[in-house]
Amino acid sequence: MKYNKLGSSDIEVSDICLGTMTWGTQNTEAEGHAQMDYALEQGVNFFDVAEMYPANPISAETQGRTEEIIGTWFKASGNRDKVVLATKVTGEGIDWIQDGAPISAQKINTSIEGSLKRLQTDYIDLYQLHWPNRGSYQFRQSWKFDPTSQNREETRADIYETLVALKALVDAGKIRQIGLSNESCWGTSQFLQIAEANNLPRVVSIQNEYSLLYRTHDLDLAELSHNENVGLLPFSPLACGLLTGKYHGGEKPPGSRMTISADLNGRANEISLAAADAYVAIAEKHNLDPSQMAITFCNQRPFVTSSIIGATSLEQLAVNIGASDVTLSDEALEDILEAYRQYPMPF
Repeated sequence: MKYNKLGSSDIEVSDICLGTMTWGTQNTEAEGHAQMDYALEQGVNFFDVAEMYPANPISAETQGRTEEIIGTWFKASGNRDKVVLATKVTGEGIDWIQDGAPISAQKINTSIEGSLKRLQTDYIDLYQLHWPNRGSYQFRQSWKFDPTSQNREETRADIYETLVALKALVDAGKIRQIGLSNESCWGTSQFLQIAEANNLPRVVSIQNEYSLLYRTHDLDLAELSHNENVGLLPFSPLACGLLTGKYHGGEKPPGSRMTISADLNGRANEISLAAADAYVAIAEKHNLDPSQMAITFCNQRPFVTSSIIGATSLEQLAVNIGASDVTLSDEALEDILEAYRQYPMPF
């Protein structure tokens, strides 16, 4: 297992991060515990969750259950000190979490207490803002993204309030570092500027979707990641399973995510399925497992700190974690580049 510094912090995390959002819907508590046991044994020390999980689907009835599953594992195993734990405060729009309110000092303070209780811990290593109050082009919203309704000074005031609230939690020992999620280059730059000007906590990471099929981080955000030492934590590096090859030819394996969401929340279409087939063919050409090739591609990007993987079975988990031991050849990377030119933005 390889390890990287989490941005400008002194925290070292495995280059594979264990995603947890299926625990409580697609996976039972026992299965979640088994995944954590296995991941830790393989050297994975970085777990990611959110107060709104589980997903697939999210619901008021199950909200918080994933954090509870991690909490019971901490209590039973005594392994809290072996894990770098990341969770998130929910952004605006989820009605059953504080009436769908936007992120604010009050919401952060209420949410952190709920997460700490469910997780059965007294601190979070990385506390992340799940999505920005002003909106985001993530979640397949880039096709209609329009920032012209934003007010610069209102946004900056909101960021300042958020950072002040997070600093209080850092000072209280309840969180160690802060991160962003589903953010833009401009938004991240504002967090960095305001923090530096006011001696407030500096973001160390940005958790955005990134995969062979979705590479928006490659340009301005890559430049920011490099120059400001804000590492990317890619979620959905397998594009919700498209890059595993399991949906080839219209297949929908029982229990797979496509049986829950037919278009994989906007990711599955004629072009993306063709692009996924192209990448699976490249993996076969170079004697690589398709999942491992896709995850390794992310981890070999210079701006990536740790790729967030998820699995509904231990067999899938073993394959995905095994990507940490794979290195892509120059020849494989050249073939990937050719496929990228053919399919630059499939969804």
